[in-house]
Amino acid sequence: MAALIEQFGGMALGLLGAALAVILPGVGSAKGTGMTGEAGAGLMCEDPSKFGKVMILQVIPGTQGIYGFVVGFLTLMFMGLLDGTAVDLTVTEGFRYFVACLPIAFGGWLSAIAQGRVATASINILSKKPDDWAKGMILCITVEFYAILSLLVSLFMILFM
Repeated sequence: MAALIEQFGGMALGLLGAALAVILPGVGSAKGTGMTGEAGAGLMCEDPSKFGKVMILQVIPGTQGIYGFVVGFLTLMFMGLLDGTAVDLTVTEGFRYFVACLPIAFGGWLSAIAQGRVATASINILSKKPDDWAKGMILCITVEFYAILSLLVSLFMILFM
């Protein structure tokens, strides 16, 4: 294993971290927005006038995918891949980038799915008590807080290495 890491070096580790930062939250956001969209489509069959509120609830679990993209982009930028200044990173430097991407990779992935479940349940609030639909949004925002913490930790680790 050590020989494999030495052969590909720090650049490969950094790229793996950036890829995980984009892929995992993206998958979680796709799942979260997908399940909320399915529930919302069912509600809109009964009452198409609720489209705007359904759309707001559906979009909320998609933010983690954006957060992951930002971290992945910044990682590539700091590694010098976007401006042509990339040099071979040491294994230690590459490992630092890899580890810096882990909070948003896993925090974004899991919170997007959890937030999708809350947003899907909030579709039920919208269908049964339309005047209380904002309470469902507040429940979704509670989960968002943890995605934001994951984003901040990854950003701090990248920016202040």
